[in-house]
Amino acid sequence: MAAQRGKDILLKLFDDGAQAFVSVAGLRTKRIAFGAQSVDITDTESAGRWRELLGGAGVRRVSVSGTGIFKDAASDALVRQAFFDGTIAQWQIVIPDFGTITGAFSITALDYAGNHDGEVTFELALESAAEPAFGAL
Repeated sequence: MAAQRGKDILLKLFDDGAQAFVSVAGLRTKRIAFGAQSVDITDTESAGRWRELLGGAGVRRVSVSGTGIFKDAASDALVRQAFFDGTIAQWQIVIPDFGTITGAFSITALDYAGNHDGEVTFELALESAAEPAFGAL
């Protein structure tokens, strides 16, 4: 994969009314992390007392976060409503020249901040709530 512009990563939320994914407006920074827990099966007979792990046994997850400014009232309202309703919503993360991750995510944090001489910003954190689908570009 060649070098990419960070601004080209898109975070989209499914809008039931429009029956389409809409971009979450004004995101300046975005982060996607894939994680997996390990299951330690080391015992007294492990060779050289080196740790042994059980393959494929840990819990896997996708974490997504972003920070930005408000620009689009419709997408901001969708995010707020999903958070306050506590719903597991369908999200799509588009990574240019890599692929698209689509699946159920829960909003685990929605923070607002602002300085007296600046704009209001928000920070959003998502955690996968089921197995996501990956589509290569």
